[in-house]
Amino acid sequence: MFYHQVTVDITKELDISIARQEGKELARIIGFNQVNQVRIKTVISELARNIYLYAGQGKIIVEAVEEVKRPGIRVSAIDYGPGIQDIDLALQTGYTSSGGLGAGLPGVQKLMDSINVRSTLNLGTEIIAIKWCSEKMMK
Repeated sequence: MFYHQVTVDITKELDISIARQEGKELARIIGFNQVNQVRIKTVISELARNIYLYAGQGKIIVEAVEEVKRPGIRVSAIDYGPGIQDIDLALQTGYTSSGGLGAGLPGVQKLMDSINVRSTLNLGTEIIAIKWCSEKMMK
């Protein structure tokens, strides 16, 4: 397995698209099939958009990972914004703090194999989501 990492600073709306494309390309290189490439792209889009809307700036880090010869992708979203007041509530399906459809973090949770959210009010948030590539998910 090779090690590859891409970091995209999120400071403007265009950066969301750049992060999405970089993540989808890395998912393709790792061996995810097209359906799962789109899922990963969707997750990156959601996390990057949250950074842009709620924190104003931050970064998305997408990297190849491996566990017992099983390839995967880790998406980290890091910002130094206002933080998430109630993480459990933010992870509930249908919850929205922006009046949107509420697919945000619950959607990320459904599309990925694991999600870890750490947040401190007024200091920022770090979200790490991992998707493992099984034989049936490969090209």
